[in-house]
Amino acid sequence: MRIVSGIHKGKRITAPKKLPVRPTTDFAKEALFNILNNQYHFSALKVIDLFSGTGNIAYEFASRGAQEIIAVDAHFECVKFINKISEEMNMPIRTVKSDAFKFLNATGETAHIIFADPPYNFEVDVLKDLAEITFSRNLLEDGGSLIIEHSKKIDLSHLPHFSEVRKYGNSVFSFFV
Repeated sequence: MRIVSGIHKGKRITAPKKLPVRPTTDFAKEALFNILNNQYHFSALKVIDLFSGTGNIAYEFASRGAQEIIAVDAHFECVKFINKISEEMNMPIRTVKSDAFKFLNATGETAHIIFADPPYNFEVDVLKDLAEITFSRNLLEDGGSLIIEHSKKIDLSHLPHFSEVRKYGNSVFSFFV
């Protein structure tokens, strides 16, 4: 994986093969950040990256100037890897080793963007829970967005707060506001 833009543009990061992850492709990530670049000033953003995995999305936000990023993942090795890379690159990423749902239900944190990239085999009802918890607990700042990455086999357009969907190959981003 590589960082697409910002102060670390072009930097390649190689994750250990043992991590249980499926990183967002550079193509899909670049398209996503082109959308976000037109909606937000990155230097003012607080971001929560759920199911953070390798930290791919968190690194991109940090490279573009986001001041506070919380990377949440349940796997110790993923959290350890994110800590290592963020320290090496002096990025403002705080890691939390936790199940994403437990984190959302327990946190007092709010964010401008909550990005969730759960396993593609999650059912619609599980993804629905992500949106319900986010909005029922008021975890988004005013004008904020929840973005759920999922497979093209899933349709979330019927859920409350759904705004739009963008498709890039096998990756789909559903936006909720």
